[in-house]
Amino acid sequence: MSAWDPDQYHRFRNERSQPFFDLLDLCSPIPGGRAIDLGCGTGELTRVLHERVQARATIGLDNSETMLARAAEHAGGGLTFKYGTILRFAPSSPFELVFSNAALQWAPDHPKLFERLAAGLAADGQLAVQVPANDDHPSHMIAHELAAEEPYRTELGGYVRHWPVLRPEAYAQLLHDLGFARQHVRLQVYAHLLPSRDGVVEWVRGTLLTDYQQRMPPELFERYLADYRTRLAAALPDTTPFLYPFKRILIWAQKGKD
Repeated sequence: MSAWDPDQYHRFRNERSQPFFDLLDLCSPIPGGRAIDLGCGTGELTRVLHERVQARATIGLDNSETMLARAAEHAGGGLTFKYGTILRFAPSSPFELVFSNAALQWAPDHPKLFERLAAGLAADGQLAVQVPANDDHPSHMIAHELAAEEPYRTELGGYVRHWPVLRPEAYAQLLHDLGFARQHVRLQVYAHLLPSRDGVVEWVRGTLLTDYQQRMPPELFERYLADYRTRLAAALPDTTPFLYPFKRILIWAQKGKD
C-alpha cells in the first residue's frame, strides 16, 4: 500500500476516528497485558488504545512506511511500531487484546483470517475489529465499475478490488464457531456531513482509491480520478451540506469467560 498518504487520510480525521472510539469502548482494560493494533496507520489512535486499556506493551503494526514514519513520534512507554502485514500474523506469544480499526477489509478470506487472529489470543483474550461495510454505496460501486472499463482495465490487468467483508451475522456465527464465550457484533451507520458531494471524492481518495492509484501510472490515475468524479457527481444529489452515510461493522469478542 505504498500509495497511502497520511495527509489525505487525515482530511476527515474526526469522522474516521469516531468508529475507533466506539470500538475501544467495547474493550475491557488489560492491566499488565499485551495488545497489538493491526493496521495502526499514523499511530495517534494506537497511543490512545495503549493508554486506555492499560497495557504493559502494545505493538502498532502496519505495512505502509509513510504511515509508520508518522507513527514513530507516538512511540514510547511500552508502545512500539513495526513494519509487517496482517496476512502473516502468527505471534509466538499470545496477546490479551488483538485490535484492528478499518484495516481488515484489505485482507482476504475472513474466516481463515479470524481463525489466525483467535489463535493469537491468550486464554481470556479479546478480539476487537471494525471494518467498513459501505461497498454497496455509489462511492465504492462506481470505483470498481470504472476500473473494469478501458483504458483502466488493460493497465490494471483486469484487476478489480475484491471486497472480503462478510455480513454482520456471518461474523457472529464465525465467532461462535471459533469458541468465543462472549461477543458483540453490530452494523452502525455513521452520518457524515460533508461540505458538498465533492467531499466524497476526497474521502475515498484517502482509502479505497489508493488500491487503484498504486497500480496505475500517475497520468492515467488522474484521468481515472476525473472520470470517477464526473460519474459520481451524476449519481449523487447536489445538496449542501452533503450527507454521506457510511456503514461499518463493529466486532468484539472474548475467549474463556461466560
